[in-house]
Amino acid sequence: MTIQAREVELVWHDLTPRLLEVIRVERLTPGMARVTLGGEELDGFKYGAPDDHVKVFFPEAGAELPVMPTLGEEGLEPPPPGSPLPIYRDYTIRYLRPEVRELDIDFVLHEHGPGGSWAATAKPGQRVGILGPRGSNLVPYTFDWYLLGADETALPALAAWLEQLPAGATVLAFAEVANEQEKHALDNVRWLYRDRGQTLGAAIEQLSLPGGDGYVWIAGEATGLKPIRRELRGRGLNRKWMEIDGYWKRGVENLDHHEDDGE
Repeated sequence: MTIQAREVELVWHDLTPRLLEVIRVERLTPGMARVTLGGEELDGFKYGAPDDHVKVFFPEAGAELPVMPTLGEEGLEPPPPGSPLPIYRDYTIRYLRPEVRELDIDFVLHEHGPGGSWAATAKPGQRVGILGPRGSNLVPYTFDWYLLGADETALPALAAWLEQLPAGATVLAFAEVANEQEKHALDNVRWLYRDRGQTLGAAIEQLSLPGGDGYVWIAGEATGLKPIRRELRGRGLNRKWMEIDGYWKRGVENLDHHEDDGE
């Protein structure tokens, strides 16, 4: 298998703001809820990769509708001076069922930030907006092995990876969560519990990688990913076959893009 045959392909999608309605809410664990969104505006919605994400736009406190984005030739445009700002965060697509116009998004629940606090009390009939995904990084499923890692915020993408990889693929998958109550029903995952002192960084450091060419996808808290990135690059892995993204950053309320500091 040649390097050329294992190039990651970037596919762009049209950006269309969509106003959707909450259809149902399911509590997956004490700290995570699945919100199913639906509506006619889902027609034409597309995505292509396990870690594709959308911007979700939330209403202000007391408002029924979110402030929706304005698009220009360069993407999102700032609102006119004095007008309310859109409130949004990035979330991974979990499931899309176009035949019934339903989209699932899994939210980590917490009291800070608009997304987790909104999802904790979300009810059918409420409305939010979405925008995206802007593009998909399509990874070939021809590697000799795949190393996957995630914390709570990246669990939806990890689950999608595991579902989309072909049967028989060699997969080393790790999930770091707060405690055993936050474990999900995912096969072939090594669960790491922070209340027991277990971390994704320590697990990766102790890991023996298989031979051959592998692809690495790891996402979670940006600061904690830095030593993981250094560790794997120090092993001489091909940087073009590594995606290590910060989905959030401790002490920063809004990391509205996935962070790879290029270290």
